[in-house]
Amino acid sequence: MGEASAVGRRATYGAMALLCAMNLLNYVDRFVLPAIVSSVRRDIPMDDAAQGVALTAFIWVYMLASPVFGRLGDTRSRKHLLAFGVGLWSLATAAAAFVHTYAGLVAARAAVGVGEAAYASIAPALIGDYFPKAQRGRAMAVFYLATPVGSALGYILGGTVEHAAGWRAAFVAVGLPGLVLALLALFMVEPPRAQFDDGPHTTPALGDVLRSLRGNCEYRYAVAGTVAYTFAVGGLAQWMPTYLIRVRSVPSEVANDVFGIVTVVTGIVATLGGAWIADRLRGRVRNANLLVSGIATLVGVPFAVLAFTLHGVRDAWVAIALGELCFFACTGPANTVVADCVPGSMRTMAFAVSILATHMLGDAISPAIIGAVSDRSSLQSAVLLVPLFFGLAGVVWIFASRVLRERAS
Repeated sequence: MGEASAVGRRATYGAMALLCAMNLLNYVDRFVLPAIVSSVRRDIPMDDAAQGVALTAFIWVYMLASPVFGRLGDTRSRKHLLAFGVGLWSLATAAAAFVHTYAGLVAARAAVGVGEAAYASIAPALIGDYFPKAQRGRAMAVFYLATPVGSALGYILGGTVEHAAGWRAAFVAVGLPGLVLALLALFMVEPPRAQFDDGPHTTPALGDVLRSLRGNCEYRYAVAGTVAYTFAVGGLAQWMPTYLIRVRSVPSEVANDVFGIVTVVTGIVATLGGAWIADRLRGRVRNANLLVSGIATLVGVPFAVLAFTLHGVRDAWVAIALGELCFFACTGPANTVVADCVPGSMRTMAFAVSILATHMLGDAISPAIIGAVSDRSSLQSAVLLVPLFFGLAGVVWIFASRVLRERAS
């Protein structure tokens, strides 16, 4: 594995496989409700606004709880926190099958957010301690493959089980398997904190951590770019199928299924490809992860514009695929920047603060903003906010790579 690790190779890759399985299930459980919400509404009445609250309840709780677990992850046993988080979100997902009121549904989805907060801030920090810098980018890319694959599986599995056995069975089917992963987390071999980092490995006081993050230029730029990127991704995920159905008159089953398949294929290829390119440039180009993230995102912007403006549906699908190939290429490199630019002793908190900022200013608000713009003008105009914010992310990342290179000269 390059630099000597205090954790054996088998234990490292076993833990990595478990973390990837958790992340996959994480996204499945996130997206099962959007897949079956039409059926849920037949039993639990709600208007569109109420549906929006139910769909985003976990995001708000998730981002607000992340700093709490970020601090715990830097000071407590991480495998026990992982087991708690995965177990809680799995039980909360399954519990939604037994609710009969709107308040009960929102409460169950909010509890999913608490569980995911415990997991999402700790897992990437653990990867940063399992792998040295030379291998960290590829490990992050494999881990974040779950974003497109798990999201699509949430739609596919949720819809399939709902069609066969009802929406309540869908919640149980995707929720309960997580309890097995929570149990396996207790048997992970934890790596020493900051084992591949220079300097002291003691955890600083919380105030010192926050001041350090605020003064870390590379961290600030990485998070700022990710905020804009997450805004665009959230808008794309929530509105692209609706846009295809409403504006392009694509049948709903075709819009959802084809968009899901395109997202899975492009997500796998681009996430691995982006990490490979960034790793190849490491040592030759300064700030390779920021540069690859910025260039890939900017290259994808014209395709995103074409996806929303081309008249032919087939041409639009091609533009969507090419755009997603570019946008998913930055997933691994952008997250690797956060892991690399902070000491291991505060890495979990760094991811937690990033989660709070990127969701609060990103996908927690972008679907509603796009919807509001659509109400005032048209959906055709509103969806153009997606390429606009992708472009903003690319500009921030490229600007950051240049500023940091000049400071280092």
